Amino acid sequence: MYYYPPYRNNYMSNKRMNIISVFGEGRVSVQPNMAKVTLGASTEAMDVTQAQNNNSIIIARIKEALKKLGVPEQQIQTVDYSIFPQYDYKDGEQIFRGYKVQHLLLVTIEHIENTGIVIDTAVSNGANIVSGIQFTTKDADQFVQQALSLAVVNSFQKAETIAGTLGVKLIKTPIQVIENIHQQGAPIPFQATAFAKSEAATPIQPGTIEFKSYITAEYIYS
Repeated sequence: MYYYPPYRNNYMSNKRMNIISVFGEGRVSVQPNMAKVTLGASTEAMDVTQAQNNNSIIIARIKEALKKLGVPEQQIQTVDYSIFPQYDYKDGEQIFRGYKVQHLLLVTIEHIENTGIVIDTAVSNGANIVSGIQFTTKDADQFVQQALSLAVVNSFQKAETIAGTLGVKLIKTPIQVIENIHQQGAPIPFQATAFAKSEAATPIQPGTIEFKSYITAEYIYS
């Protein structure tokens, strides 16, 4: 995102510009109310069709179990389907071992308190991959905008501090604002095998998530 005020061209026409360029950062911490879990199944067999069939049976069982929990079918999405030949190596020789089929699902959980139950249910029905959990909120865009607003305020505060230290007068409206990337917390890695060994519901602690926005702004001083 770029912002240029109407009077910027007049300044740009001057041979010399007194510019303060600053970096602005905005952060907003909120309680998540949704979770997205990537999970699935990996199967191996000498015959590729057999590996696919075995995988399809497990995935179908997982989907059916999740739907019984109340997860809508449209919130269970395939995000990866891969087939790999598998080899062993003995005395420098490559020996074909069979085929590996991997099918990953992205499951959106609207009731975050059910995240542990969803994971346990998937694992108990054959899932052997749980690659991560992303906590988020239904109002994510609202918090991104709040973080962006705070980044603009932060850039002005920095420019004002610099101008005050230099003893110059700062024009409050920036002549340029460039939005850099905004970030949200990274997915949390999990080991599916650990879930399978536990009889208790998997404890999930979402904590808080932080939305971050960054900008670069230029201010004129006189």
